[in-house]
Amino acid sequence: MLKFIKGNLENIDGVEVYPMISLMIFFIFFLVLFFWVFTAKKTHIAEVSNIPLEDDTVTENNTQL
Repeated sequence: MLKFIKGNLENIDGVEVYPMISLMIFFIFFLVLFFWVFTAKKTHIAEVSNIPLEDDTVTENNTQL
C-alpha cells in the first residue's frame, strides 16, 4: 500500500513542505499549551478540577406521557 501512496506523492511539486508545516503546527500547539498550563491561575485550576466532584444534578419530574 505504501508504494501507491509514495507513487502519487512523487508527482506532486512541493509536497515535502507539508510534513514540515504539520510538525511546526504540532510543536507550536504543545508549546502554547505548555505555556498556558504554567501561567494559569491556581484558583482557576482548583475550581475546574473540582467540577466532577460537585453534586449539582438536576432532578426531573417523573411524569408519564
